[in-house]
Amino acid sequence: MKRRILSTLSVCLLIMAILLGCTPNVPDTTPTPNIPTLAPTDEPVDTSINVTDMMGREIKLDAPASKVVALTAADCEIIYALGAGDALVGRGEYCNYPQEVLDVVAVQSGYETNVEQIIALNPDVVIMSSMDQSKDQVNQLEDAGINVVVSNADDIKGVYTCINLIGAVMGKTHEADALVKRMKDGFAQLAADAEGKDATVYFEVSPLQYGLWTAGKNTFMDELAQMLGVKNCFDDVDGWAQISEEQVIERNPDYIVTISMYFGEGPTPVEEILSRKGWEDITAVMNNAVLNLQNDELSRPGPRLLDGARALYEVIYGKDSEN
Repeated sequence: MKRRILSTLSVCLLIMAILLGCTPNVPDTTPTPNIPTLAPTDEPVDTSINVTDMMGREIKLDAPASKVVALTAADCEIIYALGAGDALVGRGEYCNYPQEVLDVVAVQSGYETNVEQIIALNPDVVIMSSMDQSKDQVNQLEDAGINVVVSNADDIKGVYTCINLIGAVMGKTHEADALVKRMKDGFAQLAADAEGKDATVYFEVSPLQYGLWTAGKNTFMDELAQMLGVKNCFDDVDGWAQISEEQVIERNPDYIVTISMYFGEGPTPVEEILSRKGWEDITAVMNNAVLNLQNDELSRPGPRLLDGARALYEVIYGKDSEN
């Protein structure tokens, strides 16, 4: 209907123009409005990006990164959570979430980072963690004209910083702000729902067969324990630390969280913990209060920490959070 009205109006205007052309030439006394003339401009839009990575390095990009190699699993997850997965041309071999990341070319990472493999993918930017990074590797990549952005998130605040950093590099600042807000709101709701318990939790980040390691203070796992109103039974150690069976038995945690993977053979990680000799009198073992988060929800400093925190809340309080 709107199109028909506009068409009719156009015809009317055309008829009026023809009629006016046949009338005597009457001088136009209507004053001409004083409309300023805008000079045409050919100035290009500035798309450059200036950021400081999490090692204090100044990074300058001519435009948002369009071809990225991410070596760290958490950084890969952040890229996809920001809706920038299409820009990923390479991933570290341990990057396995979300499912579509498995279609991206894998390169060696960590202590075995293969610079030649990365350069062959011709990325604009390589995102690597401070654990992956060596000065020589960074120099080789930058000498090849590739920008290197270093992430380093040990705590929840660091996760937010990393999300905003990657959002800026990818031209996804609004998406990054929204993701950080969603995480903050979710954690705030969990903290509000947590009633607080006189209980302890032991985070097992490396299983017995490889040597026990746990999360101490100044880690995002310790922060989540505090948030949920329980005590990390190894909050007297700093960072990620190696411990002994005897220490775990002596501290007698009420809850055990393991992040071990299960590959379908032998006992599951929970069954293995419940069957450990000498652990039978640990409260968590007696109450079968062992949580296995083998999908990395609680082990990666990324967006799914909120999912891991919700799962732990459910184990501790026997119900879902109100969020």
